[in-house]
Amino acid sequence: MSSRLRIRSFLLPLVTVAMLAVAISDPSSVWKGLLTAFAGLWLLSYLWARSLQRNLQLERLMRYGWAQVGDRLEEQFVVRNAGWLPATWLEVRDGSTLPGYSVAQATGVDASSQNAWRTSGVCARRGIFTLGHTRLLTGDPLGIYRIELEYPQAVTLTVMPPVIPLPFLETSAGGWQGEGRPRPHAAEETLNAETVRSYVPGDSLRLVHWPTTARRGEPYVRVLEGAPASDWWVILDCDKRVQAAVDEAESTMELGVILAASLAERGLRMHRSVGFVAGSQPPTWMKPEAAEHQRWEILRALAKLDVGLTRLALLLESAASSLGRRANLIVVTPSTESDWVDALTRIAWRGLTTSAVLIDPSTFGAGTGVVSIARLLDEAGIPHHVVGRELFRRPEARPGPTGQWDWRVLPTGKAVPIRRPADLGWRDLR
Repeated sequence: MSSRLRIRSFLLPLVTVAMLAVAISDPSSVWKGLLTAFAGLWLLSYLWARSLQRNLQLERLMRYGWAQVGDRLEEQFVVRNAGWLPATWLEVRDGSTLPGYSVAQATGVDASSQNAWRTSGVCARRGIFTLGHTRLLTGDPLGIYRIELEYPQAVTLTVMPPVIPLPFLETSAGGWQGEGRPRPHAAEETLNAETVRSYVPGDSLRLVHWPTTARRGEPYVRVLEGAPASDWWVILDCDKRVQAAVDEAESTMELGVILAASLAERGLRMHRSVGFVAGSQPPTWMKPEAAEHQRWEILRALAKLDVGLTRLALLLESAASSLGRRANLIVVTPSTESDWVDALTRIAWRGLTTSAVLIDPSTFGAGTGVVSIARLLDEAGIPHHVVGRELFRRPEARPGPTGQWDWRVLPTGKAVPIRRPADLGWRDLR
């Protein structure tokens, strides 16, 4: 902590000096009395200010760690005055960078007393923010002196994206997109179709691949793979040129971050090794791991992710050689450009399981949708799902100001609190 005492108003000192000059030239009792009065007020103001400078102390406490979008941040402030003179006015200023959060306060504190209050705010945006660098301003009642107590201590608060269940990516019989679980007793429909073949009497009509059937004029069915557990790669398209509503809280970029977090969480809960790739600025590359810390590393990476200028097609081509021989590749993108579909198809030809989650930019105000991209993926036999802005309307995507800090993820994919701020102890900001 550092403190500074400054003269705020020169009126009383100037009047006192003027009275001194007059008293010297005319040493009457009137001028001496006025000089004594003004000098006494000046001395009282100085002693008052010095008392506040020496005896005031600000304590900032918080329940902190990490948070998800929608959580409520709560802090407690305590101003203690150990002196014999009160602080008739106090102003608290804050250098925190959390958007929409302010701890500014105007108050006071009596002599040999303390004043405590709480502040709260909702974590509305993901990101890495700082809380702290607090300044306490006060002064004497006459406004002659101003005291500034500066507390430079600050902490980092990581606000992570929400994790939501993705039931729309499931099928009733074949498991989940990219799961790769074996089905030894039945040719069930799954999203792990590697190629197609001619229809043989007895094949299930659910396995008919209609785009190939229409293109070749005879029925073709998917050849299903009963793959063992393999690495999951979640690839997020962060190319700024394909994003819609970039500067808004609800944008294709933010929806992509939520989807990537939820996909990674789903894979880790299924005991898969999950890797993460994003064409952000700077680029993000995290090799697959199944350990618990991977969940938090991916969430932290997503919390600070920013748009970049790497095209998805180039990102896929660069990553292809590092994906391994058996990998489940899940692409999340709002792109309506067709070149990345060709790159993804070439990866699928190598024997990798590929799928895509298409974010429809038309639901964010963009003029072009993903219908043509979905058609190309159908022709290539690559499973895909289309999601839009309506996903933000789901309660899990905006958990609300619940103040949840310690979390456990349910089998449905929803993160729920196991300890709330009321269960956590207050900790000094330092």
